[in-house]
Amino acid sequence: RPAFNLSNPTLANISFTLYAVLGVNEKTQILTTFLWLRLYWFHEFLQWDPHECGGVTRISLPVEDLWTPDIIVYEFIDEDKSQRCPYVYVNHTGHIRYDRMLRVVSSCNLEIFNFPFDVQNCSLTFGSYMHTIRDVRVSPALPFDQISGNSKQYLETSGEWELVVIEGSADILKFGIDEWDIITFWVVIKRRPVLYVVNLLIPSSFLMVIDILSFYLPPHSVDRASFKMTLILGYTVFLLIMNDLLPSTANGTPLIGIYFSVCLALMVISLLETVIITNVLHHSAMKYRSVPRWIRLIVLHYIARLICYRQPIDPPADPPEQPTETLRAPDPWITKPSTPAMLARNSQTANHRIVLSDHREGLQGDRALPAMPVIPELQQISQDLGTMRAHLTSLQKESALRDQWGHVGYVLDYLLFRIYLLLITLYALVIICMWCVWYNL
Repeated sequence: RPAFNLSNPTLANISFTLYAVLGVNEKTQILTTFLWLRLYWFHEFLQWDPHECGGVTRISLPVEDLWTPDIIVYEFIDEDKSQRCPYVYVNHTGHIRYDRMLRVVSSCNLEIFNFPFDVQNCSLTFGSYMHTIRDVRVSPALPFDQISGNSKQYLETSGEWELVVIEGSADILKFGIDEWDIITFWVVIKRRPVLYVVNLLIPSSFLMVIDILSFYLPPHSVDRASFKMTLILGYTVFLLIMNDLLPSTANGTPLIGIYFSVCLALMVISLLETVIITNVLHHSAMKYRSVPRWIRLIVLHYIARLICYRQPIDPPADPPEQPTETLRAPDPWITKPSTPAMLARNSQTANHRIVLSDHREGLQGDRALPAMPVIPELQQISQDLGTMRAHLTSLQKESALRDQWGHVGYVLDYLLFRIYLLLITLYALVIICMWCVWYNL
């Protein structure tokens, strides 16, 4: 160590310029950067008078022939493959400057929850490897804001990453009874999200809009089920293709990945709801049963009121307009066609009259006349009318039950539609807020 008195520590000044961000590996939690490192220290044995040496104030010497402080990056986790500078500059006052290029592969705790609007804060800790605080002291050669400004000015080959700021502080590392003087620099970088917005968010948004518009199709329509199934298949293929763009790590899942999973789950739930409603209204025996009371109470009362759903009411049919001729007195010589109900009523009245007349004649006459037989045509007409009435009653009941189950399906469809819109809107607002926070950095 170049000191007359070994009890005095050697002061080493450190500064660097961040030249490039070569890569960020989220899975292995590694940050790769390229630095221009500059070290200054004082060599007490290398001093001379420029007047005695022909005005020479600075010389360069091989770095292997001089003592150099063993300054390392504590977060370094790979072999140093950077090119070394073979010379150092020595000033006549004894101050030495050593410039070298350093490719740093450092460990960093990467937070990917806000991907692709994430901001990473990685630390680079500089200090001596063997010399304790009694031998070597370290301090920044430039103010931290000046180091940050120089790095922003010369930063190149940054790719998808942009430098926000470089901050730092001096500290003392304690390990057992020994202490080391260290300087910690925090490199804050943010990702440029344009690539991921174009390739991930915009196509996914288009698919979500199409899926939202599919809610306007009738829930019991078979075309809606096939349309949603095709949309789910397309969305699944989209996620498989774009899986390489999403970062993967065991520490957590990015918010955009949760967004894609929720959208896929909503698509599946919507398809399942469509299948259930179609099964109930077309191929299930439930359409011949009335809606249970608890379903009517929960779905048609509480949920319908919650989502502001009103059951459509059919408008009353307008009575047919009668021509002006019908307002006049009826003509006894004009007959009107009889309806089935009128025919049935007339047949019953005729039978009743025949029975009454037979009863009266039996009471008044000396001998009873035989009852007149019922007309077979009228009896057949009466039976047919009864069958038609029972069939129409069954159709009306089935139609009413189908309408009840249809309203239950529409209420559930409206509820899922509202939940779908709410979740999509919340995620869109969160992503927009994250983008605004990223832009303001």
